[in-house]
Amino acid sequence: MQLVLLRDKRFPAREVDACEAAARAVVSLLDDPRTAPGGPWHDAVQQWSDKRIRKIVRRASGKRWDDVQALDGVTVSQYPPADAAPGTGPAMVRAFVPAPVHPQPKQIDKLQVAGTNLPADGQSATSDSVVTIEINPRTNMTTGKACAQCGHAAQLAHEAMSTGTDDDRRALENWRRDGFRVRVVTPTVAHWDADIARVRVVDAGFTEFDGPTATTRARW
Repeated sequence: MQLVLLRDKRFPAREVDACEAAARAVVSLLDDPRTAPGGPWHDAVQQWSDKRIRKIVRRASGKRWDDVQALDGVTVSQYPPADAAPGTGPAMVRAFVPAPVHPQPKQIDKLQVAGTNLPADGQSATSDSVVTIEINPRTNMTTGKACAQCGHAAQLAHEAMSTGTDDDRRALENWRRDGFRVRVVTPTVAHWDADIARVRVVDAGFTEFDGPTATTRARW
C-alpha cells in the first residue's frame, strides 16, 4: 500500500498530525464500501492483506500532490490545534489501493520515499478517540516510517475489532462513526514496558532498523 503525504514547505504539518492522518487514511480505505466483497477494490486489498502488509510512504507537494488525487484511494486531513506554532499547516495523507511495488503509476513512482521528516512539534490534539496508538519511546524513526507504523497499528486494530468480541465490534462501530480518529502518543518507557495494548507491530527491519523491532501498538 502506497501512502502519499503532503509536504508543504511554507506551512509544514506536525509529525504527530501526519501519523494520525496516515492511520485514519489506511483504515478509511480498508473500511470503504469499495473494499467490501463485490466492490472494485476488494480483490486487490484481499490479496495484499493475505500477505505481508507492507506500506511505503512518499511525499508530494504542489501539482504532484494534486496529480495523485486522481488515483484510487482515500485522502484524510488532520488539523493542528489552535495553539500550534505559527505557520503550522494541516497534515494530509492519501492511501492508495494496494498494488505490486513495480510498476507503479507514474504519478506515484516519481515521488520521493527516503528522508521524509516533519517537525516533531507538540503532542496530539486528539481527545476522546476510540483508538490510541503508542509509538515505542526507544525507537528513532523518520516521519515517513512512523506514519507507516501507525498505519500498521490502525489496520491491526481494525482487523481485531472486526473479528473480536461483541464489545470489540461495538467499539468498531463507534470508531467508524467517529471517522476513525486516533490519538498517537509516545508513552514513557515504564508505560511501554507495562505492555498495555491489544495489538502490536513488529517491523521486520528492512529499513531504518537493524533487525526486527517493536515500533507501535494500539489499544481501545
